[in-house]
Amino acid sequence: MEHNSLLHGSRSEESISSPNQRMTRYQILTLISMASVNFSSMICYSILGPFFPNEAMKKGASQTVIGLIFGCYALCNLMGSLVLGKYIVQIGAKVMLISGLFVSSGCTILFGLLDRVPEGGTFITLCFIIRSVDALGFSAAMTSSFAISAKVFPNNIATVLGSLEIFTGLGLILGPPIGGWLYQSFGYEVPFMALGCFLFLMVPFNIYILPTADPTKDSFFRLFTRLKIVLICFAIFTLSSGLGFLDATLSIYAIDKFDLSPGYVGLLLLGLSLPYCLASPLLGIVSDRFPSTRPWLMVLGGLSTATGFWFLGPVPILQIQSQLWLLVFMLGVIGFSLSMIAIPTFPEILNCAYENGFEEGLSTLGLVSGLFGAVWSIGMFCGPTLGGFTTQQLSFEWAASVQGGLAFLAVSMAIYLSYYTHFNTIKRKIPSDERTRLLS
Repeated sequence: MEHNSLLHGSRSEESISSPNQRMTRYQILTLISMASVNFSSMICYSILGPFFPNEAMKKGASQTVIGLIFGCYALCNLMGSLVLGKYIVQIGAKVMLISGLFVSSGCTILFGLLDRVPEGGTFITLCFIIRSVDALGFSAAMTSSFAISAKVFPNNIATVLGSLEIFTGLGLILGPPIGGWLYQSFGYEVPFMALGCFLFLMVPFNIYILPTADPTKDSFFRLFTRLKIVLICFAIFTLSSGLGFLDATLSIYAIDKFDLSPGYVGLLLLGLSLPYCLASPLLGIVSDRFPSTRPWLMVLGGLSTATGFWFLGPVPILQIQSQLWLLVFMLGVIGFSLSMIAIPTFPEILNCAYENGFEEGLSTLGLVSGLFGAVWSIGMFCGPTLGGFTTQQLSFEWAASVQGGLAFLAVSMAIYLSYYTHFNTIKRKIPSDERTRLLS
């Protein structure tokens, strides 16, 4: 017992003392740089939700095709994250970050010109091409952002990532209402032009100091040999698939069901992004100060997410009438619970990698960042594509219920992960001869 207390005390002292120290100029500049990347990237990504699905339907795209347009972004993000995460050291974090922002800004502007192309096949094809290239730029920026943040703040990763999620949340919060208002006031082109230029202005701001490291011999395959990492990756998948599902389907459902304008749909999405933004920094601090709570945060987050999606429609078998106040409340529940899942996952995967012999440095951080981005992208592909198809074939209510089921499955796996980790911890503490005597 005394030994455990000593271990806990030394760990706490190490993790708490570092955050209380004054940050260096290098750390402050890095934090500002990463915050600007998160904010500018997410505000350009999130402007599509309130009005693009409806515009795409006017151009001849079905609900399934709209889901695929959102999904192709995630599929290319997946491929980009895997490649860029592996070769971040060889490419250079600075080059990757700046190039990603530049490509994303150009694609955002080009996407604003799609209303001028003919409807049907031409429009749909260009949507796929521009979104795919944009996804590669986004994956470059975000993969390097995660790796650099963890490199510069190694002792309080969850706290820093949770703080950066404020700016991710701000991008998600401001994107839909700004995009919806600009669309309603000035038409289709202006939202993309304005925010694309804003993203471009972030490029010179981010030409600053970035860490370097030696190449790594480790691989994504080796990461996936650990059961704990596989289970955490499934939790990330359910998180991103839920967000992707809402991106592709919620605006059409809200407009048809409650007769809302695109501007009000943008405000509606605040119910999802605002709780996520506010909860992330607090959960990051909790995750760093009390690492043992991370699996249980994922469990509670999964249960809340499942409940939120089941009552979002609500599930048809419950025979509950859909109401606007219930939809907004459940979006808030989902937003808060998704932050409970998202914040602990990155440091948990990183700790597991270090425990299994991965070298400490930017190379491993790049692998973990790439893995995180890849799994996130798989979810962002499956969420809108399968969700769009299920919505078209059945209904939004049933599609949301499926998303709730995936979240509940992640809960079951997280509970297993908690018991698995707890059992192995006890097993390591008990001497082998004593363990044999107890088993006999």
